[in-house]
Amino acid sequence: MLNKIKQLELVAKRLEPLTEERKNIRDKVIDYTENFLNKINTTLTYNISEDNGIGLYDSPIGDEPIDIDAAIRIIEDNLDKPGLNPASGGHLAYIPGGGIYPSALGDYIAAITNHYAGVFFAGPGAVRMENMLIEWMCNIIGYPKTAGGNLTSGGSLANLIAIVTARDAHPLQGKDYHKAVIYLTRQVHHSVDKSIRIAGLGEAVTRYIPMDHNFGMDTNALENVLQKDKKQGLIPWLIIVSAGTTDTGAVDPISDIGTIAQKYKLWLHVDAAYGGFFTLCDKGKKLFSASWKHIKALNKADSIVVDPHKGLFLPYGSGAVLVKNTDHLYQSHRYTAYYMQDAEKAVAGSRHIERQRNPDSVGDSSLHSPADLSPELTKHFKGLRLWLPLKLFGLTPFKAALEEKILLARYFYEKIQAIDGFEVGPYPHLSVVIFRYIPASGRRSISKSGGTSVVPQKEEDVNLFNEKLVEEIRKDGRVFLSSTLIDGKFYIRLAVLCFRTHLETIDLALSILQEKVKKL
Repeated sequence: MLNKIKQLELVAKRLEPLTEERKNIRDKVIDYTENFLNKINTTLTYNISEDNGIGLYDSPIGDEPIDIDAAIRIIEDNLDKPGLNPASGGHLAYIPGGGIYPSALGDYIAAITNHYAGVFFAGPGAVRMENMLIEWMCNIIGYPKTAGGNLTSGGSLANLIAIVTARDAHPLQGKDYHKAVIYLTRQVHHSVDKSIRIAGLGEAVTRYIPMDHNFGMDTNALENVLQKDKKQGLIPWLIIVSAGTTDTGAVDPISDIGTIAQKYKLWLHVDAAYGGFFTLCDKGKKLFSASWKHIKALNKADSIVVDPHKGLFLPYGSGAVLVKNTDHLYQSHRYTAYYMQDAEKAVAGSRHIERQRNPDSVGDSSLHSPADLSPELTKHFKGLRLWLPLKLFGLTPFKAALEEKILLARYFYEKIQAIDGFEVGPYPHLSVVIFRYIPASGRRSISKSGGTSVVPQKEEDVNLFNEKLVEEIRKDGRVFLSSTLIDGKFYIRLAVLCFRTHLETIDLALSILQEKVKKL
């Protein structure tokens, strides 16, 4: 057996490259990523490819290794070339993610050191860092000291955590699920509907409240429906609103809805995955009109979802859920096991020391183990990818970038209307603009009095033209726009949130739109 162990050890040690081997691999990877970044402004944002990365299958996983040069060629040809380049400033579709450079270095340190940030006993510094970041987010929202939260993979998991917490805090019993009522609008993100089902609330009554002309929830309609439901013996318990919808960037009237939620003792959950961090833009509050009032009212919510991979420009996989009362979160997600008894004793001792240092501490939130506040036990140490750029850059450039994106969207909104044939949706609440082109042919007719009037084309013809327009932009590849369908109308969407998107990008998008309309 000893001989076999030694033979296996020799082979297994290949997993631990020596200093020179590490340097060789690292240098090749760094050279590749530096080349990628140096060409980012001249690389296509969208690249139509016939094979769509199918070449990956030419190098299946097997017993024999390949060298780093061969691995990088496979990555370049099959991952980076086809499809969307999300790192590009021309990414103006969906809600763009980030990818600021120090985050990658934070992930690198986290992966090398392999700290476990799930349990305080195992990684007290890592847990403190993540909890400190959660506390900072709670502070900018305006939450009290009782608040807490968890870093997640994104808004979908964060919404699920919040809805489960709301379910248990109400509390709802299984026998009443069919009478429980949830209030939201058709503009809410589809991950919310998914979370409701996963949380076992598929039988719950879902009320889709009408919206105003800006796609915000109609508060009068909400209260009327809520009152009727109570009279019918139903159990209103949850209102879900948005601070920046994916479709249109709309912000629901959170301040007014928060008052209604408090009046009727409902849990208010805000999906602010996209819009939450715009609350950092204090200097721009005069520019943001009514939407600013509601963004600042996030503290009325019982739970909030924010995505640092959106408003703080981090790489994908960076979400957060914030709950006004951490105890609710803790009661829904904490479980114990015999093999964790050492961890329990260590935390108890740390809490004693913490209280001696700070007798006024509320809830000891800095010591909460993230594993007790989330369905996840083992996960990547996400704190460093957020902490490092915040410390290296400070908040000032983040605030400037967020305000810049709002102004760029409003600039586009004004400029696109100056181009004959384009019509727009509502004035942008944040940094999403919806618009479409009405083809000129067949629009004008002679009236009986001899004058002319504008006669809109058939809706399906307008829709088809705009569908073709989006496709032409995609083929061009310099910028990437997406589309949506609202009340049967096909709209093109421009979403400005990539930290690399600046004025020249928006001017380029305007130029390409004119060029493609002329071609069609």
